Amino acid sequence: MRKQEIAIITLALWLITIFAFMLLFHEINLEIFSVLGLIGLLVIVLFMEPKYVMPDYLRYIWYLIGGGIVIFAAILVLKVLEVLAE
Repeated sequence: MRKQEIAIITLALWLITIFAFMLLFHEINLEIFSVLGLIGLLVIVLFMEPKYVMPDYLRYIWYLIGGGIVIFAAILVLKVLEVLAE
């Protein structure tokens, strides 16, 4: 198996595990799912990234990670505003 295939399978298993635990505890929360999914993606990219070259697919993954960080920041701001409103 190639690194890309292992990374895809690992990420899919990570997301399925998160969803299974959410179902187990009867707490489906899209915010938690997206944050934990982003953390999983970051860890997988960290282990998959070659040291001296940057393949084309890795550049697009970093764009995806940047979008995830923007979504995380938006969730964080909304939660802070929610706490301050109380």
